[in-house]
Amino acid sequence: MTTPQILSFGLILGTVAVFAWGRFRYDLVALGALVVGLALGIVPAKKAFDGLSDDITVIIASALIVSAAVARSGAVEVALRPLLGRLPNEKTQAPVLAALTALLSMVTKNVGALAILMPPALQLARRTGSAPSRLLMPMSFAALLGGMVTLVGTSPNIIVSGIRQDILGKPFGMYDYAPVGLILTFAGLAFLVFGYRLLPAGRKGAETMDAALAASTYVTEAEVPDPWPAGPMTIAELRRLAGDDIEVTALERGTERRDAPHANSKVEPGDRLVLSGPQEVLNQLIAAARLSLHSDTRPAHRPSRSEDILAVEAVVQAGSSLAGQSARRLAIHSEHGVTLMAVARSGQRLTRRLHDTPIHVGDVLMLQGAESVLPGVLTNLGLLPLAQREVRLGDARWRFLPIIILAAAMILVAMKIVPVAIAFFGAAVLMIASRSLTMREAYQALDAPVLILVAALIPVSETVQSTGGTALIAQGLAHLFHGLPPMAALAATMVVAMAATPFLNNAATVLIIAPVGADLAQRLHLNPDPFLMAVAVGAACDFLTPIGHQCNTLIMAPGGYRFGDYPRLGAPLSVLVVVLGVPLITFFWPLAG
Repeated sequence: MTTPQILSFGLILGTVAVFAWGRFRYDLVALGALVVGLALGIVPAKKAFDGLSDDITVIIASALIVSAAVARSGAVEVALRPLLGRLPNEKTQAPVLAALTALLSMVTKNVGALAILMPPALQLARRTGSAPSRLLMPMSFAALLGGMVTLVGTSPNIIVSGIRQDILGKPFGMYDYAPVGLILTFAGLAFLVFGYRLLPAGRKGAETMDAALAASTYVTEAEVPDPWPAGPMTIAELRRLAGDDIEVTALERGTERRDAPHANSKVEPGDRLVLSGPQEVLNQLIAAARLSLHSDTRPAHRPSRSEDILAVEAVVQAGSSLAGQSARRLAIHSEHGVTLMAVARSGQRLTRRLHDTPIHVGDVLMLQGAESVLPGVLTNLGLLPLAQREVRLGDARWRFLPIIILAAAMILVAMKIVPVAIAFFGAAVLMIASRSLTMREAYQALDAPVLILVAALIPVSETVQSTGGTALIAQGLAHLFHGLPPMAALAATMVVAMAATPFLNNAATVLIIAPVGADLAQRLHLNPDPFLMAVAVGAACDFLTPIGHQCNTLIMAPGGYRFGDYPRLGAPLSVLVVVLGVPLITFFWPLAG
């Protein structure tokens, strides 16, 4: 063993040990490993930052932006709302939500698919009394399964494709993973149909700050446009678009005003509605019913095209100039350049028009204005901003444009007109250019720790190959597996990737193990492709811990899960993946050749 090999192995093992220790952040550990590699001289200085421009990093970043734009469009929620309303209990909810998550994960990044469907799932659980702990983990595992089907569904597939490009000169295509991934997904979903019963029932998830704030009941005004594409409809039909989670506290038609209108009252073009409900539900209703915010509450204009318009929540403090006054009397918009979007008041039902409602100390206001203006306005008006979070109301973005852009990118890749990295990078830029996503939202969508981890570990993991370390490990494994059936070596490769993922993170696992698997295949005179596929499947299927994949981490608090809950459902599913996955890979990707 040469000195560079010893240093490379030492660096990798040290990095793995620090990952497993869990004392430091993954991205910080990866950056530290890169610095150590440079100091030892095994990472060439000219290649230190190659990971930032690597196709792997570009595809992951672009897929995150595309997924965020699809999520913020609300198109998926609107499409699924009639279906979700027909699921009365856990027996139907768990398998249907899992299947929907798997399906969506096939076209967007799996964590994005889960993030899109989690709010409707939690809302459905609250409405029907189902346990979120019985719904969220099947959805997370289904997202991991569905992500295996396409190149952009999960990070391991993207990284394995890049490694194949380096080793064999050609990457895996968008749908090369589909034959194995689809069958494993269907098998996994079949298990989850009854397997969800292994999970504890009645666990109460931890409330996040966003959830606590979102529970506030706001009052806002909306106007029915003329013509009205979504109408005509009754008050009851209008409320059903928001899952009956909003109230129409008043209806104005010309000079006529009706407080608490009857459910059978007709809503006509030109009507003005006073709506009450949680912010997210109000936003969904305004978008789904094609309503527009009333002229008094219409979103403010940008002072310049480069400046974002933000919406913030703030509490009226004692001594505020707003206390006892109405927004119309104080001319908030003309005097201060901000718009009052909604008001929340505890313990009182508001029925007056928004800008005629006297504001009280303790009210929560939703204000919209330019990013540079809002801080000064809040101070001058005596308002205390709440915890920063995303607030949307009356968003005028074209709902289905992100779906169209995503479909176009998928078609271009499927027809091999453009490479995957170019197609999804272009799709991400179009999402921003079309205002489906603002630049601020795009930056927020980027999972910086994962991107930094991947970009830093690419040159670090390449040291094992450049020093001849992968050949050395593969030679040892070839002797170990000598005389055993080739499928045993393939199964061992998948199990090693699956076992390492909780400790290394799936991206790090693939970067380290995939080159070893490919080299092992060549030494056994076998086709490297099935071994690369085995690494991709093993690294994508972390069903045993909440830390190996972002999906499992995302559901832990809302589902009220403990560490030991994951193996209850995940262990049998992992066995199923290995037992079915190995023969499936050898069927579609023969070992010989």
